[in-house]
Amino acid sequence: MTSTDTLTTGSSVPTAHPAVQLTGVTKDFGSVHAVRGIDLEIQPGEIVAFLGPNGAGKTTTIDMILGLSQPTSGTATVLGIEPRQAIARGLVSAVMQTGGLLKDLSVRETVQYTASLFADTRPVAEVLENAGIAAIADRKVAKCSGGEQQRLRFAMALLSDPALLLLDEPTTGMDVEGRRAFWSAIRADAETGRTVLFATHYLEEADQYADRIILISHGRIVADGTGPQIKALTSGRTVRATLPGADTDALAALEGVTGVEVRGDAVLVHTKDSDATARFLLTQTPARDLEITSHGLEDAFISLTGDPR
Repeated sequence: MTSTDTLTTGSSVPTAHPAVQLTGVTKDFGSVHAVRGIDLEIQPGEIVAFLGPNGAGKTTTIDMILGLSQPTSGTATVLGIEPRQAIARGLVSAVMQTGGLLKDLSVRETVQYTASLFADTRPVAEVLENAGIAAIADRKVAKCSGGEQQRLRFAMALLSDPALLLLDEPTTGMDVEGRRAFWSAIRADAETGRTVLFATHYLEEADQYADRIILISHGRIVADGTGPQIKALTSGRTVRATLPGADTDALAALEGVTGVEVRGDAVLVHTKDSDATARFLLTQTPARDLEITSHGLEDAFISLTGDPR
């Protein structure tokens, strides 16, 4: 192994390898093709959101990154080595949505017990502070809210000072202030070189906090880029107006219109020519209170993944 191949046991020292590299990865379960050929490279220090509808292959892909399952074909490496080796060296930690906590222990006792499983860890007081739960260190886990328990899992994951941190629905149960504080801590971690890969159903969270968004559908990556780049893949705007009894057929027939929705007295017209649509509504109908908005990440998600939610 050359000096440029040297791995570290923490995130503060850079590595010459991609944090995650998947090459031609597939995963079959009998006749079910869960992952159908994924090529992915994530660099150290990136905060990456992994999005997709249920059954898209997200969890299966994450399992292969964690070494919990092996690809049917293709290769998966973490920091240049096999995922299980990376886990064994303390280079990877995961924060799962549920499970893994003993209700009768206090927050501090839980972190201390977890620290005893490692040969070398960050100070317990430090990870409690970084996770924002130092003030409730003496509270029993059973008395913690869902958001506080999720922060506890985050503290446990930080103990080994991992180079790669995987988060599954990390802010479930947190209020708005808690989410903001959590992501502030994640951003500070990433600036030291730690890589963060997270799965979430909060699309606005991915849009706001991820450096990069990966959309997966039917076992394949269908989009990969920044939030603005992903949103730009869905062209057009939405014109909303108050128009009781809207003639949806007439609106649908307008040039550039791709869809029409009626919600009570309001009509939403999805169009590639918002100026023409607005002009028609204002001059040919009694519409009022017009609003024109660009398509957001949710529109791109639905369009690119085919998820009807």
